[in-house]
Amino acid sequence: MGVIWTVLVAAAVVAAAINGRMAALTPAAMESAGKAVTLSIGLAGAMALWLGVMRVAEEAGLVRVLASAARPLMRRLFPEVPPEHPAMGAMLMNLSANVLGLGNAATPFGVKAMQALETLNPRPGTASDAQALFCAMNTASVQLVPASVIALRAAAGSRAPAEILGATLLASACGATVAIVVTKLLARAAAAASPAGADPC
Repeated sequence: MGVIWTVLVAAAVVAAAINGRMAALTPAAMESAGKAVTLSIGLAGAMALWLGVMRVAEEAGLVRVLASAARPLMRRLFPEVPPEHPAMGAMLMNLSANVLGLGNAATPFGVKAMQALETLNPRPGTASDAQALFCAMNTASVQLVPASVIALRAAAGSRAPAEILGATLLASACGATVAIVVTKLLARAAAAASPAGADPC
């Protein structure tokens, strides 16, 4: 990130010098910094509200309810993972937390799931089909409550910051579906090309 920011700042200085607007560079930087602070303060309040609501939902057991509902689907997607294996439980909790926008709660479950899946990996050190599929599903997770985006919209002065719920749900569902389908197809193609003839996931 440090390198990226350095390049951006250098590019801004060079562009200002080429266009003869060096005098406007410093005031613009100071104005943007002030706006960033204002946005951050507004964002903190909105984020605290939504994360608090999601925390209440988590404590009320909503994450576990979602995990129970998703268990049959997960068994079909991960037939090589035993239903009662710790990896299955960790994956269910990770994906359920992601659906609710609880990124902080999802991360430990994701790490635990990868570690548990590694114990089932016939080739340790190389991602298995189950690990690749879980990574794709975690990255393109369905979002029921996009708390971060809602908070950003509220901080920017949106009159209806939560009106994106339907569009976000549809877009994230499409993304998750594509991720699952592509991962499965690549796994089958890899299995077909493998001389060992390993079964696809």
